[in-house]
Amino acid sequence: MTKRYWNINLEEMMEAGVHFGHGTRKWNPRMEPYISGKRKGIHISNLTRTARFLSEACDLAFDAASRGKQFLIVGTKNKAADSVARAAIKARCHYVNKKWLGGMLTNWSTTETRLQKFRDLRTEQKTGGLNRLAKRDAAMLKRQLSHLQTYLGGIKYMTGLPDIVIIVDQQEEYTALRECITLGIPTICLIDTNCDPDLADISIPANDDAIASIRLILNKLVFAIYEGRSTYISDIRNP
Repeated sequence: MTKRYWNINLEEMMEAGVHFGHGTRKWNPRMEPYISGKRKGIHISNLTRTARFLSEACDLAFDAASRGKQFLIVGTKNKAADSVARAAIKARCHYVNKKWLGGMLTNWSTTETRLQKFRDLRTEQKTGGLNRLAKRDAAMLKRQLSHLQTYLGGIKYMTGLPDIVIIVDQQEEYTALRECITLGIPTICLIDTNCDPDLADISIPANDDAIASIRLILNKLVFAIYEGRSTYISDIRNP
């Protein structure tokens, strides 16, 4: 794996509130090695360890991207949704930021069928086909298209299972994580003090409730993916 310097600054993470965890009563004892102390009833994550695991995650992301691997970023709660979409679009990754549909990965054949329906409806809309239908039929299909856009819009170009899944908030996206574990898909998880650090391949201890914290972590990973993709494209053009 290529080792690079990702400019992970402890002061920058502190300013983004990455170190703030949940209340001391709401924690997972397995997170103890990643917690440096308590403050006003809140656990404080050890930012030195966070930086270490974030660096490892960036190395993994860069290495995978440099080999043309595909990423899926998952984060559906309101505080994460916009950051997930922006990060994924910037890095040309697939994403899910509204709702995880059970079986999205483990029942991939059904997901493929839904995606094909989505693509067909988008084509019909672009070519004016929906406008030539009876109003009632057109309205029904437009509602169906809107529903598919909401839940599958971020994976509309996904043609197979992702090679790596990045998950924001392990607790919120537990179903997605379990599907990845079942399929053997490597995962990078942003985990707060109430999570189990042993479930993901790389767990990054960080505040999963603050937008600034989520954005900072995703930006570092996205930069690594972008750099890896640039290397991949360069290697293809200059074999």
